[in-house]
Amino acid sequence: MSDNKISTAVIKRLPRYYRYLGELIEMGVERISSNELSERMKVTASQIRQDLNNFGGFGQQGYGYNVKYLYDEIARILGLDRTHKVVIIGAGNLGRAIAGYGNFAKRGFLITAIFDINPELTGTDIGETKVSHLSELEEYARHNHIDIAALTIPKTQAVMVADRLYKLGVKAFWNFAHTDLNVPQDCVVESVHLSESLMRISYNLKSMEED
Repeated sequence: MSDNKISTAVIKRLPRYYRYLGELIEMGVERISSNELSERMKVTASQIRQDLNNFGGFGQQGYGYNVKYLYDEIARILGLDRTHKVVIIGAGNLGRAIAGYGNFAKRGFLITAIFDINPELTGTDIGETKVSHLSELEEYARHNHIDIAALTIPKTQAVMVADRLYKLGVKAFWNFAHTDLNVPQDCVVESVHLSESLMRISYNLKSMEED
């Protein structure tokens, strides 16, 4: 089955499988059954089998899953077997936090450039990456490939900057701006709305208190 027919819910669970399998590798676990993985992840064993069967199954009856093999296969499915060049637009607190998170590089997401409109930040360093002025974006893109753009800028700027990036050939956006991007259908957008996450926590907390 081709990946474009896989449900969004299954795709969203794959990184969680990957994380748990990585932890099992660190613990020295070589194989695991769907029931054992179910107990750790709090997902039913049948759900795990159904999810993985979308990509071929990977398990053997009476043996379970080879942890390292399954880990590598999920990495391949997620595209983590190659590197992705990432630029950050916005050198504020959130942009700095993303640039400073070392695990991205371990997963193959390489922060190659940071841009901001504040001239006082131009030339400063965030980790090992130098901040450039946003006016240099087109020049940079002419000489460097960009796989993913992380937008950590106000919503009033995000749509315009996303349009600039798309015209430069960028087709994937990690959007932290509090707005929906109106980009062409050949783009991939993952929007992260931090306030919406807090609202969901608030709702669940309120529900618990009312029980």
